[in-house]
Amino acid sequence: MRCLRCGRIYQPGTVDYVCSCRPNSGSDLGHLDAFYHYDAVSTIRTTLSDSSGSSNTSMGAAFSQFTTRTIERWWPLLPVAPDSLPPLPVGDTPLLRADRLADALGLRCLYIKDDGRNPSGSLKDRASAIAVARARETGRDVVATASTGNAAAALAAMSAAAAHASVIFVPRSAPQAKIAQLLVYGSQVLAVDGSYDDAFDLCVHACSEFGWYNRNTGYNPFMTEGKKTVSFEIAAQLAEAKAAAGNMETNSPNAPFVSPDSVFVPVGDGSIIGGVYKGFRELKRLGWSDRVPRIFGVQSTASAAIHNAWRDDLEVPLAVTAGTAADSISVNEPRDAAKALRAVRASGGAFLLVEDESILQAILPLARLGGVFAEPAGATALAGLQEAVHQDLIDPGETVVVISTGSGLKDVPAAMRIVGEPEVIPPSLDAVAESLKM
Repeated sequence: MRCLRCGRIYQPGTVDYVCSCRPNSGSDLGHLDAFYHYDAVSTIRTTLSDSSGSSNTSMGAAFSQFTTRTIERWWPLLPVAPDSLPPLPVGDTPLLRADRLADALGLRCLYIKDDGRNPSGSLKDRASAIAVARARETGRDVVATASTGNAAAALAAMSAAAAHASVIFVPRSAPQAKIAQLLVYGSQVLAVDGSYDDAFDLCVHACSEFGWYNRNTGYNPFMTEGKKTVSFEIAAQLAEAKAAAGNMETNSPNAPFVSPDSVFVPVGDGSIIGGVYKGFRELKRLGWSDRVPRIFGVQSTASAAIHNAWRDDLEVPLAVTAGTAADSISVNEPRDAAKALRAVRASGGAFLLVEDESILQAILPLARLGGVFAEPAGATALAGLQEAVHQDLIDPGETVVVISTGSGLKDVPAAMRIVGEPEVIPPSLDAVAESLKM
């Protein structure tokens, strides 16, 4: 583990969450970054047979053809043993080519990574699976988190599957559909009369006092490790798509992963975008992909702390009073800003701001032209791509990936705001014909 702030290195098992240089400073925490013996990983040889029956001994190829396609397939680059993970199929979500949506935006090649297909309906299952595994491996009987909804639902699902106790702190404003998931899975749920940030701080104090394992995003460094697996999958799935099209001339047999040119990610606390960047960076570090894509972070104008820090060239964002309709990314004081800022700056990307109305309206083309029903936070990524196209930040010939981080079933009232109620008609064919102007 290495501190992003002071550079101090910790050996495994000597630190749980943050560096002692900044143990409790809001957004200015001593964030830790896990790293691996990459040279050793890159020389591992595992002989597997591909679909044609021929053997391939490159670990890169082994990853892309591993018989298990969920997150345990990436075990050499995870901080837990595969058999510690909860018995739910996390990951292996579809990467959908969206040609009609690409045409509408004037792009050649656009994909949607639909992480709403995970067991609890969001990308955060990837991190919560790691959290439960770490709790089991470190002997913590209870795992806890603070969340606006998705991380909580993910932890509740993973904990239930692993028969592990969980305590979840949510702000009172969290959507009822998300709170229902927590209660159904059997978690102990505490609705905090305050903001997400209030719930976050209370969770940190409770974990310290009671010896619970803390899953909090932006505090527990291993959550990035779960989220980075979405990038491994994107690169593997793009390689499969290109191979199917007979277009793999730019990749050697030892580098079977294909990174896109640009990736769009919704941003709240900053943890997901930090993980997305790290995943692509590790593939390149290992020689299994030829580049890191440009990473574009998208925030609502009503929750723009990290964007503002990037715009003003700050290392630590100033707190805001967030109030976006995209509740999953509504954060006053982002706790993983350091990794988010690194992701965009190091990849040559940018942060983009979009209005809440643009976010809600993006739900429709994502569903009607791409076939993906996303919650507002998931649709934020598409709204950001629309803004980037408007600003001429994207070359029409690029391969672009939009990450939809959560299912639209998480927040049905938000979708109803833009589609309205169905027309009520009498039970007659004449009424059908009249309504449909036939």
